[in-house]
Amino acid sequence: MTIRRAAAADAALLAGLHATAFDRPWSAMEIHQLLSSGASGAVIEDAGFILWRTAGDEAEILTLAVDPARRRAGLGGALVEAALSGTRGEGAASMFLEVAEDNAAAIALYAATGFEAAGRRKGYYARPGAAAVDALVLRRGA
Repeated sequence: MTIRRAAAADAALLAGLHATAFDRPWSAMEIHQLLSSGASGAVIEDAGFILWRTAGDEAEILTLAVDPARRRAGLGGALVEAALSGTRGEGAASMFLEVAEDNAAAIALYAATGFEAAGRRKGYYARPGAAAVDALVLRRGA
């Protein structure tokens, strides 16, 4: 497994991966804009990626996507570790993220990589045809 830094030129690749992992995927333009405006990322070719943003001594995971056919192989954990390493290099002392409270697999991944509950955002994730779902705010030291 090779992990490399993401670049704005990867936007189409990342959007394709995001579409395999989420019901409401981000477009290539949205990803390109994030990477062009200071967000950072790491990619495992054709398998997954993570995007984050660092501001001062805090970082936030913006999204993490792993191709469903490649899940449960340690790729998500490797991407989180790559982001933690990257944010330390960018001066972050802690990292945050939001995750849907009903996303048990993601919550387990983040718990296994040292994240702990730090808060809740009521009705944060809109669900077409269903009630909005709360987001758990998770935090760990970078």
